[in-house]
Amino acid sequence: MRRTPGRGMIAAMLIAHEGCSPTVHPSAYVAPTATLCGDVRVGAGCRVLFGAVLTAEGGPVELGEGCIVMENAVLRGTRRDPLVLGRQVLVGPTSYLTGCRVDDEVFLATGSRVFNGALIGARSEVRINGIVHLRTVLPADSTVPIGWVAVGDPVRVLPPEDHEGIWAVQKDLDFPGYVFGLDRPAEGESLMPAVSERFGRALGRHRDDRQV
Repeated sequence: MRRTPGRGMIAAMLIAHEGCSPTVHPSAYVAPTATLCGDVRVGAGCRVLFGAVLTAEGGPVELGEGCIVMENAVLRGTRRDPLVLGRQVLVGPTSYLTGCRVDDEVFLATGSRVFNGALIGARSEVRINGIVHLRTVLPADSTVPIGWVAVGDPVRVLPPEDHEGIWAVQKDLDFPGYVFGLDRPAEGESLMPAVSERFGRALGRHRDDRQV
C-alpha cells in the first residue's frame, strides 16, 4: 500500500502484471482495500469500493465513465475475452464477471454472475444472484429475474430449477473447451486434474508481479 501524495490517504493496491500496470482516471475513486492487477483501466468518475478485485489475466479490464463496482466484486479479463464495461454500469456487491462485455447503463445486482464471451445489452438488468452464462447474448433492455439463468444466443431466460432446459443449451456452449481448451471428459472421469494443471500454470504467472 502507498500514500497518495498531497492527499494523506492510503491508495489502493496496484499491481503490475506481465508488463502492464493499472491506470486510474484522476476523477475516479478506488478504495484502499481494492486490488487492481495488470492492464486495468478505470475511467472518469468511476468508483471501485472496498475489497473489489479487478484483474487482467492476459486480457484487459476496462471501466467506462461513471461505472460503480461495489464491495467484494471480482472482474476478470481473459486472454480470449477482455472485460469491458460501458458507461454508467453498476456492479453489485460480491458479483463475479469474467471475460464479458457490458453495454451502457446496465444494472448487475448483488451476487450476479456473468461468464466468458457473454454480451449484455444496454439498459439491461441482472437481478440478485442472476446468471448470464458463457457466450450468451442478452439483448438491450432485458431483465434476468432474481436467481434466474440467461443462456444461449438467441437467449433463453430460465428458472434455476429447470436444469434440463439450461443444460440443453449450455452443453453446446462447451464451457470446458471455450474456457480451458479441454474436451469434456467421458462419463465417470473428472475434468479437474487437467483444469488444475492448466489453470494453475496460467495463474502461476503472477509470481513475477510487483506492486506499483
